[in-house]
Amino acid sequence: MDTDFWLDCWQQGRTGFHQSRVLPLLQKHWPALGLPAGSRVLVPLCGKSLDMHWLAAQGHRVLGLELSPLAVQQFFDEADLQPQRHRSRYGEHHVAGPIEIISGDAFDADTALLSDVAGVYDRAALIALPDALRQRYVDTVYAALPAACDGLLLTLEYDPVQMDGPPFPVAEDEVRSRLQGWSPVLLERRELLSQEPRFRERGLSALDTAVYRLRKSAS
Repeated sequence: MDTDFWLDCWQQGRTGFHQSRVLPLLQKHWPALGLPAGSRVLVPLCGKSLDMHWLAAQGHRVLGLELSPLAVQQFFDEADLQPQRHRSRYGEHHVAGPIEIISGDAFDADTALLSDVAGVYDRAALIALPDALRQRYVDTVYAALPAACDGLLLTLEYDPVQMDGPPFPVAEDEVRSRLQGWSPVLLERRELLSQEPRFRERGLSALDTAVYRLRKSAS
């Protein structure tokens, strides 16, 4: 899997992963993080997620990272927003009010870009990447986030023999082994297959989603 895969998904409209509503699990669990208004929140591999509008409505400054320029364009067009644009070494920045989305490669993120991020919302990034890329993603994006950063991570759990990702299954033991220096707390595990019949059509007999609260240690 490479960047062309995701660019083609957006170009061809193969975006079944996009949700047409704000995720209820975000609305349920995000307030427990207690981030103050004005906090900067990172949404990696954000697509055109409506969750970013919800986070902005909570008073946060939202920073999205998205590979597909088309996804970024659709996000602002569908919200009837005209973003200001500029370029940096991270890609093309689109800014409208409290929401900024960088159209570029998330693997280019570094401490200079993320130094003031207080929270991370990872709904579809970790599970979007195959095993070979997940550790690189953690070593790049999560490693660049500052100490005491809080977060909400959502994963999927299923038998990988039954379906090829994406999205990919990420079990609890993998979350804990990969996120060294973070303190994952499992908040909820919920059966999902009954709400997502498209995954049954792909061969799954069981599908759960898990929600973790994260905090990065000071060391």
